[in-house]
Amino acid sequence: MKLRSGTSYWQAEDAQPFVAPRLCADQMCDVAVIGGGITGALVAHALASEGVDVILVDKRDPGQGSTAASTGLLQYEIDTPLCELIDRVGESNAVRAYRRGLAAIDDIEHLALKIGGPCGFKRRDSIYFASSRWHYRQLKREFECRQAHGFDVEFLERDALAERSSIQAAAAIWSRGDAQIDPYQFTKQLLLQSTTLGLRAFSHAEVHSVDEDTDGATLGLATGNIRAKQVVFATGYESGAYTKDDAGSLHSTFALASEPIETFAGWPDRALLWETARPYFYARQTDDGRAIIGGEDTVFSGDHAREGLAERKAARLVRRFQMLFPTVEYKPDYFWSGVFGESKDGLSYIGKPSDFQHAYFAIGYGGNGITFAAIASRLIVDLCLGRANPDAEVFRFGR
Repeated sequence: MKLRSGTSYWQAEDAQPFVAPRLCADQMCDVAVIGGGITGALVAHALASEGVDVILVDKRDPGQGSTAASTGLLQYEIDTPLCELIDRVGESNAVRAYRRGLAAIDDIEHLALKIGGPCGFKRRDSIYFASSRWHYRQLKREFECRQAHGFDVEFLERDALAERSSIQAAAAIWSRGDAQIDPYQFTKQLLLQSTTLGLRAFSHAEVHSVDEDTDGATLGLATGNIRAKQVVFATGYESGAYTKDDAGSLHSTFALASEPIETFAGWPDRALLWETARPYFYARQTDDGRAIIGGEDTVFSGDHAREGLAERKAARLVRRFQMLFPTVEYKPDYFWSGVFGESKDGLSYIGKPSDFQHAYFAIGYGGNGITFAAIASRLIVDLCLGRANPDAEVFRFGR
């Protein structure tokens, strides 16, 4: 599957990939992680930190798949509003999923400080605004639900929102606890530190088969086999090629990064922005003063590569930005697109699917793949080591 079209801002700003050797002989390990994006890097780092003998393989250079296309928003809020998620999965699991999102951002902040390298982590508030005046009631209901469960939120009526920003909307929820990151650099820094903890990583190592037996699994590659007691699939939107369990549907999504902007008039506190419409427009700022905007999702996974469509989507995103910030000129500098996954309830799938004995999957579908990846790193370590974890029920396959 082709995951990206164009060059993302992260790749253009840092073209040096994480360099890993090629696999050229049979290997053995406790846990084999398939996939070297941000999910695989977080899982491998968590396992290596526990003293587990880990091998990570990626059919590309690590970080060059969907991680490179991520826009790096870290939000505890998922694509499904909390009040709707409660209706779908029950109050206990829904509220736990939202609270785990907050804790995951704390975990990522701790890791960013620990690894020390540049990864663009910054704490940011977020503004979730009504796309239409008809969305006022549902936004107010969502605010009341989050407030009732102890989340740090503030409801802004139209006039209050207009006092703080140039956004013309019926209302907005101002949330605290979110953040942003450079997902490409973060992945590289995680892998670099993991190698000092004993991780063995191999690039351009595509797994052609996974054969299980009573004691573990054998991964078949063109240049050698890997024997592992347990396997973790961190293969993102390509996971459907490995398991029969339905994890959701794939769509296309589009993103741009502007040229550096001198002032962001009407954009308060460099907050993360998103809206109630589905699909939704979203925006964030970068450390060097650019605006990254995205959205315009389509229901077909191949649309990101359609000739002519990308240009139309880019133009619509720019027009949407200019409606929100009429005095800020948006000059596109980078444009990219890729595959976006959506589960039936907005939650990730983390755990063991029905067709495996010794393998776990971490499928971070939805707009919060990085926070889901951080949740998966803790949960999968516990699953691999036989420890109980209450998140297992929330994110299990077959729920």
